[in-house]
Formats: sequence, structure tokens, C-alpha cells
Amino acid sequence: MEKAVILIADDNPTNLKLAGDILEFEGYPVLRAQNATEVRKIIAEKQPALILMDIQMPGMDGLTLTRLIKGDPANAGIRIAAMTAFAMKGDEEKAVAAGCDGYITKPIDTRLFPGQVAQLLGAGE
Repeated sequence: MEKAVILIADDNPTNLKLAGDILEFEGYPVLRAQNATEVRKIIAEKQPALILMDIQMPGMDGLTLTRLIKGDPANAGIRIAAMTAFAMKGDEEKAVAAGCDGYITKPIDTRLFPGQVAQLLGAGE
């Protein structure tokens, strides 16, 4: 079975590499973006099954971008998980309110991360 394509959106190259390496090791095709412009360009071309969205990005933040993506019927099938180091009380609710399907705190737990991603994808398949 083909593994779902995952887009990781994070302006931190270290976070981008770590998450991408873990998912590629698990057999997922991974796309990477460092800002909202790159995310929108990739979505227009590739339609990933899941976007792991950093909330704090320069320019347009992840929640605003999530609202835009989810607001477009062409992107209705894309699942989005917020990824943030700012895990404050109420943040998960804000992410869900913006349209996120899940929430992953950073730094990611490398042992739990593949299961978290599989669970997010499983909910959509």
C-alpha cells in the first residue's frame, strides 16, 4: 500500500529535518516548506494527505494558513496537525477552532511521533 504524502511546514531547519527524517525512515514520502508561500505552492501541485503545521512561522502564522487551506473546498481532504512548542492551556482549542485535525507538541517525542502521525492519517483513511 502506498504511504500517504506528508507536508511538514516549519521555519526551523532542525525541526524540519528531524520530523522529515523520522517520517522518511517510516516510509512516508515527505515534502518540506519553511513558510506559508511554500506551503500554498506545494498544496497546489501535490495535495498531501497530511500537513504538520508549525504555528509560529514568519509572515503568515500556521493557524491563519490552516483557516485558508480548510476554507478551500479543493483542500477538504487534507488533514492538518498543529505542531508547536508553545503548548499553553487553550492552544489546542485554538488550533482545533482554526480547523486543525490534531495537535503535536514540540520538541517532538521521536518514539511517539510515528504513531501520532499514523493516528492522524488513520482518522482520514
